[in-house]
Amino acid sequence: MSKFKAAVFDWAGTMVDFGSFAPMGVFVKAFERFGIEASIEQARAPMGSPKWDHIRAMMDMEPIAAQWEARHGARPTDADVDKVYEVFVPMNEEVAADYADLVPGGKEAVDALRAMGLRIGSTTGYTRSIMERVLPVASAQGYAPDNLVCSDDLPEGRPGPLGMYKCFVDLVAYPPQAVIKVDDTEPGILEGKAAGCVTVGVALSGNAVGKTPEALAALSEDEIEALRAHATRILKAAGADHVIDTVADLPDLVRRLDAEG
Repeated sequence: MSKFKAAVFDWAGTMVDFGSFAPMGVFVKAFERFGIEASIEQARAPMGSPKWDHIRAMMDMEPIAAQWEARHGARPTDADVDKVYEVFVPMNEEVAADYADLVPGGKEAVDALRAMGLRIGSTTGYTRSIMERVLPVASAQGYAPDNLVCSDDLPEGRPGPLGMYKCFVDLVAYPPQAVIKVDDTEPGILEGKAAGCVTVGVALSGNAVGKTPEALAALSEDEIEALRAHATRILKAAGADHVIDTVADLPDLVRRLDAEG
């Protein structure tokens, strides 16, 4: 049995959707509806945040804010964020299930953790309506966590700790140091840190690298190492206690931490 009681996973870029692709094109298309040109790089920058906050962060970027002012006559307001969000959510609902393949080794990692006695939780920046599309696809692949906390389930989302507090209750897992939070984004790591958990960043499957397994496999070891180092810097700066390549590496990390006492 492990000294840890639970592992709480993020979804896109961590447990499913290697490279975190599902939301990217949708953000770009949602802004296009309002005559605004946004790049994939701009869409990736706030990843991990609740989607309303994500759109607000994009609208606060000077190139987008300036376009909005030129097109609509004023700097973007929260009411404008609401308008883009109302377009974004149904668009994301339509595509999220298409990007719900498990990260290679993810099911085996969860099975190994359960065998060690850990419960499996999950939090996400996705809304409940989006996750209703993703859950059946993940379940069909053998992944069904013991709980799910969505961005619109609570009054405040990442980077605050409320989602993790809900996991403590749902999973009956405490103290915080007995819970591992696994995520590929800064807001997700900050969520775990705010709640006092052990935080583990995943580098190669996540948003900071943004590549499919096939694209990664085509790179040289030096190129992969450069991408790994880039993602690791971001995750460590957010406060990650440990960084692994993908969730497939988590059981070995847990065994090592258990052995260290």
